[in-house]
Amino acid sequence: MSMDETVDYLTVAIEQKRLTHVITANPIMVMSAVDDPKYAEMMKRADLIVPDGAGVVWAAKFAGNPVTERVTGIELINRLLQQGEPRRWRVYLLGTSQDIIDSAAEKLQLQYPQVRIVGSRNGFFGPEQDDEVIDAIRAAEPDLLFVARGAETQEPWIVKYKKRLGVPLVMGVGGSFDVISGKLKRAPVLFQKLRLEWLFRLLQEPKRYKRMLALPKFVVKVLRDKENVTKPRAMP
Repeated sequence: MSMDETVDYLTVAIEQKRLTHVITANPIMVMSAVDDPKYAEMMKRADLIVPDGAGVVWAAKFAGNPVTERVTGIELINRLLQQGEPRRWRVYLLGTSQDIIDSAAEKLQLQYPQVRIVGSRNGFFGPEQDDEVIDAIRAAEPDLLFVARGAETQEPWIVKYKKRLGVPLVMGVGGSFDVISGKLKRAPVLFQKLRLEWLFRLLQEPKRYKRMLALPKFVVKVLRDKENVTKPRAMP
């Protein structure tokens, strides 16, 4: 779906209180699914996967099954909150550090004053605190829950607890709160057009280089799979 179609679809789901888990997919997540069957199964249990990463859009087109357009998590957050203004939706933010999540909550509340930010909590908690976190979210009764935790815990945590949470829309948003809070800058338009947002992010956070190693593996995987599909079979 296009961005507009995605927003319309999710707006209806939220208004109907239909539990919907959205994954904003990038090449690193795709490679995790390729390497880990459990992660792949977890992704398949999502209700909607949108093409967040430019690499995913390129791969889909290269493989002959193009998506309509890129649907980034940070833009989707803003589009949904625009829809939430006249509807006075309630929003809960979960993840990253407490100072970043509080700053993101403050800025979103200023930008969308009719939306109610009903809670924010950092993402540094273990399984022994899951019940406490779930109870706090349920007590706040949000319409939307945005989650930004580590790549290895974010989506699996959502899949495990989305029914208990009872929130109409739950979406993993990765590093979006870092940008919204102002800790990190979003890549300039030129970087976006050249599909080099990953490089801009790496320049701001060099410690992410290990995660970025999945990107060349992703490209090679796409090229090889395309070659295997299109290679003519030998005659018997």
